[in-house]
Amino acid sequence: MRSIWNGNISFGLVSIPIKMYPATEDHSVSFRQVHTKDGGRIRYRKVCELEDKQVDAEDIGKAYEDADGTLIPITDDDLAHLPLPTTRALEIQAFVSAADIDPLQMGDAYYLGANGAAAAKPYALLREALKRSEKVAIAKYAHRGRERLGMLRVVGDAIALHRLLWPDEVRDPVGVAPKERVTVREAELDLADTLMETLGEVDLHELRDEYHEALEELVAAKMAGATPTAEPGEAPAGAQVVDLMAALRDSVRSARQARGEETGEAAEGAETAEAAGKEAREATVHPLRARGKAAAAKKAPAGRKTAAPAKKSAAKGAEKAGAAKTTGETAARTTGKTAAKSAAGSAGKTTAKKAAVKKAPAKKQAAAKRAGGRSAS
Repeated sequence: MRSIWNGNISFGLVSIPIKMYPATEDHSVSFRQVHTKDGGRIRYRKVCELEDKQVDAEDIGKAYEDADGTLIPITDDDLAHLPLPTTRALEIQAFVSAADIDPLQMGDAYYLGANGAAAAKPYALLREALKRSEKVAIAKYAHRGRERLGMLRVVGDAIALHRLLWPDEVRDPVGVAPKERVTVREAELDLADTLMETLGEVDLHELRDEYHEALEELVAAKMAGATPTAEPGEAPAGAQVVDLMAALRDSVRSARQARGEETGEAAEGAETAEAAGKEAREATVHPLRARGKAAAAKKAPAGRKTAAPAKKSAAKGAEKAGAAKTTGETAARTTGKTAAKSAAGSAGKTTAKKAAVKKAPAKKQAAAKRAGGRSAS
C-alpha cells in the first residue's frame, strides 16, 4: 500500500511517527464518456477564462470566492503559517467508549502504520492500551486543507483511523419520520420478531456484489463480440402494503422456505400471534359491552315485571306438554317410531288444551267450596 499522509500521533508527551494508508478500496466499474456518433472520448480541460486556453496543473492555485464574486488568492505559504498544531500531527484529545460514537459521524477509514523502527515501541504501547481499556481515542488532525476529527481503534495488530464528521455536520432528522399517527399491534410485533429470527444472522464475508459481477460479465461479453443474453432483473414489488399481517406471514414463510425449513411452525406461530392479538382486543371491548347491557337493563324494569307471570304460565304448560309427550313415547314402543312421534305431538297438544280449559272451572269449584264452608260456619 502507498501512504497518503505522514505525521505523528501525539499521545501526551509521547510522539509516534506514523504513515496513513487507505483502509478501503473501490471496486466500481468506471465508465468513460464518449461521443455516440463516432466513439470519440469526451474530455474535460481546465481552461483560463481570461486567456481562453488550457492551463497546466503546476500553474493552478487556490482562491477564495467572496459573496460578490471577488477571488482572493490563497497560497501554500499562507496555509503553512496558520497557527494549527494539528498540521502534521494526530492529537489525541480523549478516550471514550465506542458506543458513544454516532455511526452517522463515521466516514472514511485508514490504517496507521509505524514510520520507522523507533516508532514500533510507542505504537505497540498505544495499541495495547486501547485493547485493555476497551475504548477508542478521539483525535484532531489536519488533512486536505482542513482540520478534521478522527477515531482511533485497534483492528487486528494495527491501529485504524476513522474520519468523523463534526457534530454540527450531522443533520437533524426533523420531518423525515411519517407524520401520520399509527399504532403497531402486539401481534404485528410478534410476527416481525419471528421474521427477524427466521432471517437470522449472516457472515458479511459471504455477501457478494452481484450487480458488479453481472456488469463484469457484460463487459467481457461485449469485448468478445457476443450479444448479452441475460434476463432482465425482476421488477421490485409495489411499495404499498395492503395487509401488513399477511405480508409478514408471507415473509416468514418465504424466509423459512429459502432456508429449507418447514413452514408449518411459522404459519402456526403467525396464527397464534394474530389470535392472541384478537383476544386482547376483545378483552378490552367486553367490559364496555357489559356496561351497555347493564344500562339497558336499568332503563326498562317495568317490562320485565310484566313478562314474569307469562313466563311462569309458559313453564307450567311446557311441563304438562312434556308429561303428555312421555305418554305418547310409551305408546310408540308398541306401534313403532312413526306412531310414537305423532302420538307424542297430538297428545301434547290435547293435554295442553285440556289443561287450559279445565283450569278456570277448577278455580271456580275451589272458590265455591270455600264460600260454602264460610256460610256453613
